[in-house]
Formats: sequence, C-alpha cells, structure tokens
Amino acid sequence: QVQLVESGGGLVQAGGSLRLSCTASTSVYAMAWFRQAPGKEREFVAVISWSGGMTFYEDSVKGRFTISRDNAQNSVYLQMNNLKPEDTAVYFCAASDSVVVGGDHSDLGAYEAWGQGTQVTVSS
Repeated sequence: QVQLVESGGGLVQAGGSLRLSCTASTSVYAMAWFRQAPGKEREFVAVISWSGGMTFYEDSVKGRFTISRDNAQNSVYLQMNNLKPEDTAVYFCAASDSVVVGGDHSDLGAYEAWGQGTQVTVSS
C-alpha cells in the first residue's frame, strides 16, 4: 500500500500563491490532486502521468495551477497562483498505477492511495 504525505497548505490572501507537495513511499504511475470544500464533494483538480507528458486540469484552475513531479523523489507538486477564495478547501494527493490519464483520471474510485489532506484557506 502506497503511503502519501502532503505538505504546503496554509492561509493566503486572494491573489497569492502556495505550493503543495506530496511524497509517496514508492514510485507510482499517476499522481493527482483533489480538493474538498466544506459541505461539498471531493473534486478533481489535476493529474500528471509518470513521464509528466500528460497533464489534465479542472477547468476553474487552468492557467492558475501547475502540476509537476520529481520521480527521483517520488513526489508531486501543485503550484497554485492567483488564488481565489473559492479555492479554499482541503487538498488531497492521490496516486494510482491503474488510472487512465486522459480517461478516468477525475474519478475518485480510480485511485488506490490517498494522503491525509492539507488545508488551503484563501481570504478575500
């Protein structure tokens, strides 16, 4: 069972930036970020394939968030710029060796491993 540990959350003003990190206990094909706002369902944010050659983003974060990975460190990152109050949520790292990047990558059930979550709060 892959273990995932996230870090990098915090409180930031609207328009600011944060960088989330997630380190896996072993190498994993696809790594992704999801988020869950209070009272809402967990939703897909971004995913990246092993090579980094394929990335997909949820529409509301396109152009503001960038997902990247360092396979030597078994890590994935989420650079979040121009943050908005509606980005406030708990952000979860997810990993899978079987998810189809470009297929079912936005489905929660496609991921075998999840981190504990890190809180991101954007004040207006």
